[in-house]
Amino acid sequence: MAGHSKWANIQHRKNAQDKKRGKVFTKIIREITVAARMGGGDPSDNPRLRLAWDKALAANMPKDNIERAVKRGTGDGQGENYEEIRYEGYGPNGVAIMVDCMTDNKNRTVSEVRYTFNRNGGNLGADGSVAYLFERKGVLTFGPDTDDEDVLAPALEAGAEDLVEYEDGSFDVLSAPDDYSIVKAAVEQAGFEPAASDVTMRPATTVDLQGEEAESCLKLIEALEDLDDVQNVYSNAELDEATLSGAPA
Repeated sequence: MAGHSKWANIQHRKNAQDKKRGKVFTKIIREITVAARMGGGDPSDNPRLRLAWDKALAANMPKDNIERAVKRGTGDGQGENYEEIRYEGYGPNGVAIMVDCMTDNKNRTVSEVRYTFNRNGGNLGADGSVAYLFERKGVLTFGPDTDDEDVLAPALEAGAEDLVEYEDGSFDVLSAPDDYSIVKAAVEQAGFEPAASDVTMRPATTVDLQGEEAESCLKLIEALEDLDDVQNVYSNAELDEATLSGAPA
């Protein structure tokens, strides 16, 4: 058993994204464009594009928007050349934070990220300062109303590595990034739809925060996520449910 607020965290993030759908669309389109440019426009042969395509569909993005983004990436349309950059830093109480960006202006992006850290009680660190605390994993999250044993059988058969249970009754199915799509398809075919799923940077250990410390950390994470050039923010913070339920989405 681990973590007491996993489900509250998932629900808060979903509600926040629903209210910022326009910005979410922009970030997904950028990811689709870059994925297509790097690996081609066929999602069946490009795992990164397949993942971005699935995110777009999950966010109810129109198919025309997805296809236009792919064309921009493969050169059939015009689009900016984005550079991928990862920044690492610390939040309140030593929380480790990684920020993945796509930008056409590196100087602007680092300035905005540094300012956001400083303004919200954190600080930008050197390359490698916190990356060792995270591991890239495929993660399928299920709510407390799903039986973990029912999900585990098809997941393991498809190549899942582990199942992690949380105190609130929710659980994660973990896989290697390359096996993520296969495992996800297997559990969905067995009739189990994950509440959230992604290939993400998963922390090896977490920092438990409550009250003002949790509120400060959440404020920093959401301020970073709000930056136009930021694609994803990862942290090892475990925030208490009271903070998550009381925070505006």
